[in-house]
Amino acid sequence: MLRILHQIFRTGVVTEELPPAEAHEVELSGRRLEEEVRKRFGKSLTIRFVDSGSCNACELELQAVNNPFYDSERFGIHFTASPRFADMLLVTGPVSRNMEIALRRTYDAMPTPKLVVGLGDCSVDGGIFGKSYASLGGIDSVVPVDAWIRGCPPTPSAILNGILKAVSTK
Repeated sequence: MLRILHQIFRTGVVTEELPPAEAHEVELSGRRLEEEVRKRFGKSLTIRFVDSGSCNACELELQAVNNPFYDSERFGIHFTASPRFADMLLVTGPVSRNMEIALRRTYDAMPTPKLVVGLGDCSVDGGIFGKSYASLGGIDSVVPVDAWIRGCPPTPSAILNGILKAVSTK
């Protein structure tokens, strides 16, 4: 244990900071997002995330939204493990046949009003996976979708902007 702690202190922070232009863009869109979230949801936006069969590139970018540089928590965005507490359902990837029932149950367990956002190109039409024996294609074949965040994968700032657009239009 001490050896690991010593290694951590010796290595230090190795993550690169955001370029100033992108940091400014994230700050502006984040503040607008925070205002919309407070106006529409009271205090914060709670998101239930579901991977319905993706390649995990979108999940990596979504995890970056929570890192210290983007820090979605400061804008009032929280992730939950329970759909019963969620305001938004964020889905990545095409819907695999094995995930169809789980995605539908997650959607049904959410309280109304339900906001569903598709993250990444695969969520729109199946992307490189398409429609096949293992994939149903886009997520709109299983649940109704309110907004899309395009990209393969979308950048963390695009994800924040997409959530802002989804919240603003609902």
